[in-house]
Amino acid sequence: MPTTKTHAEEHQEQWQEIVADPILRDLPYKVETNHRGQIVLSPHTTHHARQQKRIQETLDTLLNAGEAFSEWPIATAGGTKQADVIWASETRFENMEETGEPPTLAPEVCVEVMSASNDWDEMEEKIALYRDAGADEVWVVDETGRVHFFADEELEQSDRAPDFPDTL
Repeated sequence: MPTTKTHAEEHQEQWQEIVADPILRDLPYKVETNHRGQIVLSPHTTHHARQQKRIQETLDTLLNAGEAFSEWPIATAGGTKQADVIWASETRFENMEETGEPPTLAPEVCVEVMSASNDWDEMEEKIALYRDAGADEVWVVDETGRVHFFADEELEQSDRAPDFPDTL
């Protein structure tokens, strides 16, 4: 009997093709796919890159039972997304690895840094996709530097990293 693949697994296979393509793998942009599997490119500004680094360094300082990374791909039901910053415990990294490349299981914390090309509709979609893929929290840093923390609903502060500032 044939097995049925989930949408996330289909996006996972497509992502492997994109990564293997010599023309696409060296693009100087953030690459994601949408729910149709179409490639979406997002150029970054220096401000965006600096925000990512601040978030990553702060997470590594506050949470020492895991590790933070920038530009982490996650195969979701709505395409393969690249969280701007993630944090995962060692156990979660092991569990993510078991789901394939890119993982269909999200890290505990996924962070998106908004830019002029983003809007809250897109952020709400990503929050739902990351949460459906297993993220405990999704943070959105708006263009003013305010950090919005989400779990089942918007939080006043992160449960995972309660000392993380609400403004960068």
